[in-house]
Amino acid sequence: MPLVTVAVASGRLLDDSMRTLEAAGYLTAAAWRSTRRLILPCREPDVRVLIAKPGDLLTYVEHGAADLGIAGKDVLLEQGRDVYELVDLGFGACRGVVAFPEARAAEWESLSPIRIATKYPRVTERHFWGQGRPVEIIELRGTVELAPQVGLADGILDLVMTGRTLAANHLVEVAEVFRSTARLVVNRMSLRTRAEAVQAVVERMRAAAAARDPSSV
Repeated sequence: MPLVTVAVASGRLLDDSMRTLEAAGYLTAAAWRSTRRLILPCREPDVRVLIAKPGDLLTYVEHGAADLGIAGKDVLLEQGRDVYELVDLGFGACRGVVAFPEARAAEWESLSPIRIATKYPRVTERHFWGQGRPVEIIELRGTVELAPQVGLADGILDLVMTGRTLAANHLVEVAEVFRSTARLVVNRMSLRTRAEAVQAVVERMRAAAAARDPSSV
């Protein structure tokens, strides 16, 4: 069968992605826990795994350098890449929320225009313009919670898992914008031209995700 390449995002989804590939029978723990390699051979010669930055992963899949990829729904919503979403793998659960300083949370709906610091400029624009509210977007790559504290922005739109970071920075959630989990995505051409090989990997990944968490698919 032809070689199938699965792209996995480094960062917060990496461990669970690799454990899912382990559960599917493609990787051993030793193959990824003790290496800095970016392309990992699998237990089966017709499958390989590559590790990419979260912001780059969908580019690899869209352009066919990887047939499949594991990406957060948040990245899919922000980038809008031409890939096909196949399976909700269930892990990496978090939410995209709007948050404001405690002292200004009660008045946030009256602010116009509103200044929002975020790593998700496209999602932010769609959300606020969809409500008919003009928004000035401050795009940041680092810690967005700092922006309201120094007057750079009125509030933020960012991912939260437990809410502890918001609380530590005296921010209050005022609106939920989206919910995110890890998704298995596929290159559209791979799905059409190499359907048997790709679908075999998809089904094993689906079964592995279901076995880890029956509610995830």
